[in-house]
Amino acid sequence: MTKLIINADDFGYSKGVNLGIIEAYQNGIVTSATLMTNMPGARHAAALALQNPNLGVGIHLVLDCGRPVNENVPSLINEKGDFHRANALIEVAELVDIEKEYTSQIEKFLSFGLSPTHLDSHHHLHGHEKIFPIVSKLARKYHLPVRKVSADLQHSSNIELSTVQHFIPDFYGDSLTAEHLLELIDQSLSYESAELMCHPAYIDEPLLTGSSYALQRVRELAILTDNNVRSAVAEKGVELVTYKEAFNQSFV
Repeated sequence: MTKLIINADDFGYSKGVNLGIIEAYQNGIVTSATLMTNMPGARHAAALALQNPNLGVGIHLVLDCGRPVNENVPSLINEKGDFHRANALIEVAELVDIEKEYTSQIEKFLSFGLSPTHLDSHHHLHGHEKIFPIVSKLARKYHLPVRKVSADLQHSSNIELSTVQHFIPDFYGDSLTAEHLLELIDQSLSYESAELMCHPAYIDEPLLTGSSYALQRVRELAILTDNNVRSAVAEKGVELVTYKEAFNQSFV
C-alpha cells in the first residue's frame, strides 16, 4: 500500500491560509503542512499545530517572500529589508547568508515547541544547485527528511537523505477539479511512498494583496474537503500519512 503524504505549503503565511490548512486537515485529506517561520502568521500557525498534534508539520524554508528571521544576512535583502525575488536572489545571495538564514528559520520553528517532520521550501528553491548543498547539510544536522528534488536515483538527495519515492507538484493552477486530483493520486499507486503538494486557504487581505496565487486556493480547499474525494481516496487503498509515519522515525 502506498504511503501518501498530502502536504499543504505556506502554513504561517497569514491567518486565512492557516485556517484553510487546518480545515483541509480536520475535514479533508491533508495530512501535513510546512510552516514559513518568517511570515506574520507563523505564531498563529504554530499555535494551531500544537492544538492539532496529529498534523505533521515541517519547515517551509523561505528566501524569496517576506523578510528574513536573521538580522544579519545583507546579501539576501533589498533596500527595504525584504527578500530579493527568486531570480535576483540566486545571483546575489552569498552561501554563508543562506545557511545563516535557513538555520535561523529552523531554530525559530523549534522555539515554538514543535518537532519538525521534514524540510521543503518556497518555490522549491531547496533543489537549486547553489542552495541544495546547504539544505542537505542542515537536513543531516537536524536529522530531517526533505521534499524530493530529483527523479535521478543517482542524485545525492536520493542517496544521502530521506525522501519519498515520488513527488507530485501538479495540483496547482486555475482550472483544478476533483477528477484531476484523483488522477494525480493514481500516479502514486506504483510507489511505496509519495507526496502531493497543495495550497488550501481561506482568502484574507494579506493573501489577496501579497500572493499571485490566492483565489485558486479556495478551490483547492473545496476539492480537498469534498466528501466524494475523501471516499474515492479511501477506496484507492492509499495510506494517508505524514513524513514521520512514512519514515518511521523520531525527529528533533
